[in-house]
Amino acid sequence: MKRVVITGIGAITPIGNNCADFWAAVKAGKSGVGRITKFDASELKTQIAAEVKDFDPTTVIDKKEVRRMDLYTQYTMAAATEAFESSGLDMEKEDPWRVGIISGSGIGGIETFNEQHTVYMEKGPSKVSPFFIPMMISNMGAAQVAIKYGMRGVNYNVVSACASGTHAIGDAFRQIQYGTNDVILAGGAEAAITPISMAGFCNMKALSTRNDDPETASRPFDADRDGFVMGEGAAYVVLEELEHAKARGANILCELVGYGATDDAYHMTSPIPGGEGGAKAMSLAIEDAGVDVTAIDYINAHGTSTKYNDSFETSAIKSVFGDYATKLAVSSTKSMTGHLLGAAGGVEAIVCALAIKDGYIPATINYKTPDPECDLDIVPNVGRNADIKYAMSNSLGFGGHNATIVLKKFED
Repeated sequence: MKRVVITGIGAITPIGNNCADFWAAVKAGKSGVGRITKFDASELKTQIAAEVKDFDPTTVIDKKEVRRMDLYTQYTMAAATEAFESSGLDMEKEDPWRVGIISGSGIGGIETFNEQHTVYMEKGPSKVSPFFIPMMISNMGAAQVAIKYGMRGVNYNVVSACASGTHAIGDAFRQIQYGTNDVILAGGAEAAITPISMAGFCNMKALSTRNDDPETASRPFDADRDGFVMGEGAAYVVLEELEHAKARGANILCELVGYGATDDAYHMTSPIPGGEGGAKAMSLAIEDAGVDVTAIDYINAHGTSTKYNDSFETSAIKSVFGDYATKLAVSSTKSMTGHLLGAAGGVEAIVCALAIKDGYIPATINYKTPDPECDLDIVPNVGRNADIKYAMSNSLGFGGHNATIVLKKFED
């Protein structure tokens, strides 16, 4: 099997529109949650979200093309561009058939869907945009990146709800391991802060209703958590075959060494009690990495701030790590970013990569009231310096989808 390293990263998030600003905000424990500004949310039970701020797509996309892209595709283009450029890749020196992109989006172009449905209902079918379908479909983010750079290798979109981004990274990892591609951008994008999607999640009672105190609404593992906070954005990593990266003198951030994927086969929205499916994904990823459980120094948990997810993920971690679970740092950066759905896995993979690089474990902010069912070391409120050799990222999605990756400090 070929070795796979990360040589580029890019992100658009509620707490920073590039990786440097994002990571600085993570280390500062900044919350990206506030009142919804995209539309009038006064009739919703939840009136808060983690919105991307001050985003200007024309910095990376021609103005004419912006009008032909859903917001989630614009986020994809911005984050993928940062990742590609930070990697130092030059497509003129690459075999385009061996450079690809695998993206994840749980929902895709729902903003376009909302807008064009309104047009149809108010003005009739003849006024629906001819760009409606290509703007809406969730594969278009990956397609637009490929068009921009001339990437002709593997290209598709993963749709597995909140596990989409991590599945995309894991699939790309396998492709490079097997030798089918040399370089693959992988991650995810989401832009689902829209009236209809917010209404749907509200009526499921999945979202926090802490409208009077938005910044502390996302509080994973806290006894008073009352639901997740919708986030938006995109994040991509450049995965590259090790010898290919070395040959061009690439800056290697870390190595990707393990991937596990399972399904609970239990319920449309609830994780299986005890977290058996997530536990198996973690075990498979650790086995794939070829290490003992005690080698893992840090877990970036799925940690959504919902009652069942946080307690069942805690149970899953305990079942995998046994007595070592209490010695393991486990934090949720969704306490700062909210839940970016299909983009979450990409964002949290970058967190793990930078945690390894900088020797820093991010905090779970907004933690006030301990929950006896979530009794791990969740790095409450303040991050800490630590030497991290192995970091793990978990993603768990509606439908029971589970995905875990293991990253390692690079050693040649």
